[in-house]
Amino acid sequence: MRFSVTAVLILLVAAPAPTLAADLTGTVSVIDGDTLEIHGTRIRLHGIDAPESAQLCQDAAGKDWRCGQKAALALSDRIGRRPVTCEQKDKDRYGRVVAACFVNGENLNAWMAANGWAMAYRQYSKDYVGAEATARAARAGIWAGTFQPPWEWRAAKREGKPQAANQSRPAPAAAPAGAPSSGCQIKGNINSKGERIYHVPGGRSYDQTQIDTGDGERWFCSEGEAQAAGWRRAGQ
Repeated sequence: MRFSVTAVLILLVAAPAPTLAADLTGTVSVIDGDTLEIHGTRIRLHGIDAPESAQLCQDAAGKDWRCGQKAALALSDRIGRRPVTCEQKDKDRYGRVVAACFVNGENLNAWMAANGWAMAYRQYSKDYVGAEATARAARAGIWAGTFQPPWEWRAAKREGKPQAANQSRPAPAAAPAGAPSSGCQIKGNINSKGERIYHVPGGRSYDQTQIDTGDGERWFCSEGEAQAAGWRRAGQ
């Protein structure tokens, strides 16, 4: 059977556009630092990634603390018993609604990032990069010490690495630029906008770039490792 170009265009125009569900409003249950439930519907907070429930971070003195648990409690305390409205943006691969959620007009996604209880999830959105930068500058929440980004923690746990199942070891408060781990020469720098950028030896800004692991910056052994961790090459 053959269709004319005109017929195909008419079919495309007539086809109903996919629609997102109506906003969800109600009393919520906090599942973790970036997941809520309203009337039995799981909601993943758009654009942020909070430490996992079992994840440990380290404070400024290198002492372990339950950052995942604290992130969930911070979100729960912020909401209290007030109703929450969530504006759906998408659905994730697990079937959860992905949404920006508000209580009395306050964006909870932004609040979590700005207070150091979640990171901007740049892989999916840059909406909360500025909020994350605010928390990092103030050393609020997880930024007060050292931690493993939640997506790295999950990946390591899937690979069966004991460190991911228990804790991520604190890095030194600051690692001088001339003393990377053996063979790991790529500099993972966080710029003033909170963007994670890596510099390779010989690059234009490589020699001038200083790495402070206490601020979440790090060394990489290969570009593939840097990219897998969510960092982009300088100049791109």
